[in-house]
Amino acid sequence: MATVDSIPASVPTGDEWMPRAACKGLTHLFFPTPAERPQARERREATAREVCGSCSVRAECREFARDEHEYGFWGGESEDERHAAGFRLIAPIGVRARSAG
Repeated sequence: MATVDSIPASVPTGDEWMPRAACKGLTHLFFPTPAERPQARERREATAREVCGSCSVRAECREFARDEHEYGFWGGESEDERHAAGFRLIAPIGVRARSAG
């Protein structure tokens, strides 16, 4: 049985890179609003892609999103791009909606 003294003070979560991300404070660029139109999504993701282009932790961010099945735009990559690369979301909203027809 582990004692309190043997438990590490901080357990690594894989998100230590987040405070260094260029997108800090720009959440509105990386996650869609409800009922976002395709043209608005293209503009939002283009702006997000520019922010990611100058980010020093872009690779860590992309890997985190792929490993954790995240929604939104992460590490210069959209949900659709992660899906196309073989990284599936648990319930891929946009992909499922387009393939249901």
